[in-house]
Amino acid sequence: MQQGGKTDAPYYLMCERSWIFHTLMAIAGFFGAYTYLLRGNVFCNAQTGNVVLMGMALGARKWGEALYYLIPISAYLLGAFVSELLPNPVKHKLPMRWDTLLIAIEMLVVAALGFVPDAAPVQIAQVAINFIASMQYNTFRQAEGVPMATTFATNHIRQIGVGIAQACRHRHSPDKPYRRKLKKHVAMLLFFVGGSVVGTIFCNLLAGKAIWVTLLPFAVVFGALLHADLTTEKDLVERKPAGH
Repeated sequence: MQQGGKTDAPYYLMCERSWIFHTLMAIAGFFGAYTYLLRGNVFCNAQTGNVVLMGMALGARKWGEALYYLIPISAYLLGAFVSELLPNPVKHKLPMRWDTLLIAIEMLVVAALGFVPDAAPVQIAQVAINFIASMQYNTFRQAEGVPMATTFATNHIRQIGVGIAQACRHRHSPDKPYRRKLKKHVAMLLFFVGGSVVGTIFCNLLAGKAIWVTLLPFAVVFGALLHADLTTEKDLVERKPAGH
């Protein structure tokens, strides 16, 4: 839209704001430290490692071990399935968007995981985080117009490399639109690293109950999303976040 010869800045839904993505990315880094240090030396935010391990088990004819990896992979698949089907029913039956409800679900899972004994089977925490990470990855897709992932760092590292290459290619050009995107990916990577640092500190201090630390940033995100759903974005319930 244009008014008085000036172009209005685009309006982004609360669930698309950069600070929401930064917060979720820091929590993902925390989860990475938590599952690696305390829950089986694995990273549950993505599934590449489990697929490779399943293939290795099949190659070694360890059929039982190969079948085991179908559990976390299936949990991740189920998370994507659920998060794809629920958004429309949720926003038509509840006074909130699916994005907001998802954060509430994640908080409930985190609260429950804090009660899981340190000696309990690591698969409990692994599968739970696989499930919520998949739903989050499929739900929060773009931060203020830039495609983003809130559960792992690989794509952000790739995009930083692309951004640096563009900076070298266009170093003499006055038009540098790639800078905004590059800065966003750098910020996401830094928040992920910061979350893993904080996660490591609290895992060493609190063991399994360290995961409760993430309830605070989750609560901030939930409060912001719910407030928007009930007030400023109440009339925008039919508007889909970019990327959906």
